Amino acid sequence: MKKELLSPAGDMESLLEAIHNGADAVYLAMKSFGARKFAKNFSKEEIIEAIKLCHLYGVRIYVTMNTLVKESEVEDFLEQVKYLHINGVDAIIMQDFGMISLVRKMYPNLEIHASTQANNSSLDTIKMFYEMGVKRVVVSRELTLEEIKQINFPIEIETFIHGALCICYSGNCLMSSMIGTRSGNRGECAGSCRLKYALKDNDKTSPYEYLLSTKELNTSTKFSSLLNSNITSFKIEGRMKSAEYVGFITKFYRNIIDNKNINLKEETEKLKVLFNRKFTEGNLFKTDNLMNTKSPNHIGIEIGKVLEVTNKYIKIKLTKELNQEDGIRFNESSSGMIVNFLYDKNMKLTNSVKANDIAYIDNKVDLKRKDTIYKTIDKKLVDSLKKYDLKKIPVKYKVIAKCGSNLSIKISDGENEIIKEGSPVEKSKTSPITKERIEIQLKKLGNTPFITNNINIEMDNDIFISIGEINEIRRYLTNSLIDIRSNYKKDVIEEKVDFKNIEVKKESGMVATCYKETQLLKCLSMGFIRIYVKDINLYEKYKNHKEVYYYVERNTFNISNNLVEKNLVSEYLIPKKDNLIGNYFLNIYNSYSAYYLLEKGFKNICLSVELDSNEQIEIIKALKDKFKIDINPEILVYGRCENMIIKGNILNITNDKYRYSLLDLRKREFKVYFENNKTYILDSKTQSVNIKSPSVIKRFDFYDEDDKTIEKIVNELK
Repeated sequence: MKKELLSPAGDMESLLEAIHNGADAVYLAMKSFGARKFAKNFSKEEIIEAIKLCHLYGVRIYVTMNTLVKESEVEDFLEQVKYLHINGVDAIIMQDFGMISLVRKMYPNLEIHASTQANNSSLDTIKMFYEMGVKRVVVSRELTLEEIKQINFPIEIETFIHGALCICYSGNCLMSSMIGTRSGNRGECAGSCRLKYALKDNDKTSPYEYLLSTKELNTSTKFSSLLNSNITSFKIEGRMKSAEYVGFITKFYRNIIDNKNINLKEETEKLKVLFNRKFTEGNLFKTDNLMNTKSPNHIGIEIGKVLEVTNKYIKIKLTKELNQEDGIRFNESSSGMIVNFLYDKNMKLTNSVKANDIAYIDNKVDLKRKDTIYKTIDKKLVDSLKKYDLKKIPVKYKVIAKCGSNLSIKISDGENEIIKEGSPVEKSKTSPITKERIEIQLKKLGNTPFITNNINIEMDNDIFISIGEINEIRRYLTNSLIDIRSNYKKDVIEEKVDFKNIEVKKESGMVATCYKETQLLKCLSMGFIRIYVKDINLYEKYKNHKEVYYYVERNTFNISNNLVEKNLVSEYLIPKKDNLIGNYFLNIYNSYSAYYLLEKGFKNICLSVELDSNEQIEIIKALKDKFKIDINPEILVYGRCENMIIKGNILNITNDKYRYSLLDLRKREFKVYFENNKTYILDSKTQSVNIKSPSVIKRFDFYDEDDKTIEKIVNELK
């Protein structure tokens, strides 16, 4: 299978850059349901134009609809899916597994890709999507190349090769929604990982730095090992980045894939000035060089040192060229400026100062100290990237010009062919037409997207054909071919979906998660119907109690190996046990997600903590009305949510659940611990919700609470 280079498009300008710089496919979003809500994105009219443009140039187009879908949004979501399907989109990228299951049944010939937001970090999850009929999975950025190679299902694998990294597993982060109102799972991420934090270790507190801010992924130096793997599609992140960046990075990897002879060091220097937070090879290659704690922003490239600062001027010794209208900053983390006025060493206004020379600029930022200077915008480079070569589609002609028969000209692009007949060919009375003249006219493809060096002409000698007629036929053929390529659509098959009746035992009571043995014993004494424990030794000690369940670790590559008799699970695996409970990390946002798990045999589920109580009750009602399922699902009423789970020990802390915290600039304290090669960040506040509805099972997640506190909390909220 041909390897695919997949580029981002946040707007039409970026789309053109991606197409004409060598993308095999592009991904973009409409105004709703895309996980980059703050990109420009595409209107209904623009998406049609984008589909036609991509298909004209033989580029596949995928639309991201990878947010979680609330019950009230299901109808609009399905309407958008149908609109895209009818108009020929090549695939839709989705996160919500309830919607994936439903859409696969409704539109069996619509290609679905499971977004990285679907938490594709385990073999079990990937197998589930394969069995569901998903064509491709976008695997978690946490997977290593060796782990990816272990995926042996006949499913396409898409992997990020360049761009921003989410520090949290699969970008499945609750931080933004828990400390504010912006859900990363809904495309509204506030970038909580790009803020300053201090690490508190008992009574000691570190300086504030960007402790959760990652470098940019860059796999260019090891790309040959990716090409020789089972990866189908190489994905570039960047729907929020500039069109020029999209064009450059697409061409950069296009040249690497095609084994073009490029100066990798030189091209990387250009890339650095376009966008970089410093680079890392990421988890793909097991690097521990992930973090840039000094700056969360685009750094640029070092171009010199500040020699002198006055109230009016900044004197700089350059190591690289500086031009008027370039953007600069004065250290990795400071704000920058555009160079509107540039002076040479003689204090004369100039457009450019060369490397190894002295330059002066106006002190617009009130700089006080001598600093390293970085270029963050290279005006010359940006301008050059706007002048890309238009992609051309090779075509071939077949001309038959026989005396007494109609002129016949055929055009072919390898997949489509069109024939147009002209007037009867006559003998020439004066100046017969030549093959060379016919070729000249057919090669006049001007502003069309076509190019030809393949013209086959069968003709009699001494014949006359009007030049005007050749031109007219050429225009007809090229316009017709454009129409055929642009309007490529698949037949839409829409199926009626029937949901089978399932029996679910209705439960009542309270459930809890416990870290400590004392907490477990207290909950047993208070009559909790289920108690979830993370410690396998604690589970083994008390598993004979029917109420005790094992809390299966999230983001485990082979979950099946960790299943025991009774489990709370947080991954989208198809159950192999009777006693499985779906955790709130399954992001159950609607009745279709709930139905899918219950239909597969789950005993019960815990609804998403990002939903308010009205939205949770709406799901319960929909389960009863749509599926005839009368169930009391679990709702978290008390506890600290796991805001983030991060691969590795990025904070260099010991395995102590109660020792460390992260402090933000507002002095909010987030408990943090390291376990099973993962860093856990808990919410700064303990959620406490007094739900009056009798249609729920109240869940309590205890962290460091003692017996008296547990009793008090339960009595207040039960």
